[in-house]
Formats: sequence, structure tokens, C-alpha cells
Amino acid sequence: MTKTLLTLALSLGLFAGVTHAADQPLKVGTTAAFAIPLETAVAEAEKQGLKVELVEFTDWIAPNVSLNAGDIDVNYFQHIPFLENAKAASGFDLVPYAPGIINNVGLYSKKYKSFDELPTGATVAIANDPINSGRGLQLLAKAGLITLKPGVGYKATEDDITANPKKIKLIQVEAVQLVRAYDDADLVQGYPAYIRLSKTFDAGSAILFDGLDHPEYVIQFVIRPDHKDDPRLAKFIDIYQHSPVVRASLDKVNGSLYQVGWKN
Repeated sequence: MTKTLLTLALSLGLFAGVTHAADQPLKVGTTAAFAIPLETAVAEAEKQGLKVELVEFTDWIAPNVSLNAGDIDVNYFQHIPFLENAKAASGFDLVPYAPGIINNVGLYSKKYKSFDELPTGATVAIANDPINSGRGLQLLAKAGLITLKPGVGYKATEDDITANPKKIKLIQVEAVQLVRAYDDADLVQGYPAYIRLSKTFDAGSAILFDGLDHPEYVIQFVIRPDHKDDPRLAKFIDIYQHSPVVRASLDKVNGSLYQVGWKN
């Protein structure tokens, strides 16, 4: 009898703990670039009885530190290459849970309208960090300006270039500063979000964009592995991916320079 009561008490205690957790707001960490559509999703979730708290970070390090520490339940600001790099550097035990959107990255030129017009020895500005420079090199390969070793993917470096017929000269610049290189370089790797903020040129004017041909750059909802069965998480992701109101917010913020990374 005592054993039965103890078992029952433990069961009730565990059940109460689960109920309590479900009653707590889902804490979602993000950065400014993704905040507005998430705010819309939070409002839609509230209408459906789901409490969600949005936590906005001002850098790209704190969201993973906070998630790994258990201060938030999920973050949304990074793609797979960024996550893998962060895990390797810091030993975080974090995993992608569901895909979000992919923001297009483009190749822009103030001087030329096509890659054929680029002169021999043209200067090309790309990002200087390992993650974004790899993306820039893949974009240059897509444009036919260079050839990369087979299979290097997002880990590509300048050492992986096997052909450079126009003898382009690569200049590496901090990703957020690439907008400033637009006036001087012949071709620039550009991020529409930063271009819009700078108000210097048309974010839609790239000669070429990347997209879902490189699905590794889809922004991911990232969690700790022990949160994979959290029903609050599943409900919020469903709202983000399928609410017409959220989709309208995504369209308003990103225009045509994004694609969804999930299958409807």
C-alpha cells in the first residue's frame, strides 16, 4: 500500500511538473533581423492560448550561450554552418529543430550589369569570416567566375579555388561592412538586410542571388535536445510556418528576397 501511494505521489508530482512547464511562456531568442515576423507569430500564438516571450539579442553569440544555459527554450537567428561552427568552438549541445526562411545573399556591382562585363583582374569583396566567406565563394562559383574543389561546400576557402579565368582579386571585408565596399570594388557580396539599413543602393539589384540551391543557409529554430518533445514548441513553429498573418509579415519585411525553408 505504501509503495502504491509513493508511486502515485511521484506520478502526480511529475505530472504537476509537466503541467507547470506547459503553463510557462515559451522563451524564444532572436536578433533584430528576424524580430518583426516573430512578434507577429507571438501575437498569433497568444490568440490561440499559447504564451510566448520574445527575447531580442544584440549580437550573434549570446543567443546560443543563453539557450545552452537554459535561459531560453529556442533561438532563431542562425543557419546550420553558423551553428556547427559555434558548437565546435564552444562545445554547446544544441540541435536544429525546424527550418525557417532563407535570406538571399547577392553579388552586386555599381559599375557593371553582368558578369561578362567584369574586366580581367576585377576586385571582388567578400566576407572575411569563415562562414560567410564560404557562402561568398559558393556564390562566385554559381556565377561561373571561379571553380571550387568538389564537395567543399560552405567550408570553402580561397585555397579551394581550382580555376579563376578572369583572375579576379578577392578582398575580404567584415560582413556588416560589405555595403561600404560597393563604391570601390567591382563586385561585392551583399546582404539585403544590411543594404536596406544603409539606404545606399537597391537591395534587389544584385546580378545574382543564392537561395534554396544551398539549403544549408536556411535559418533554423535551434533547441537543446531535451526540448524536442515540447508541445509549446511544436505549436509555435506551426504558427510561424503556416499562419497567413505571419507570412504577410515576412513578405512585408523581406519582400521577394527570401524563400521558406519548409514544405507546406
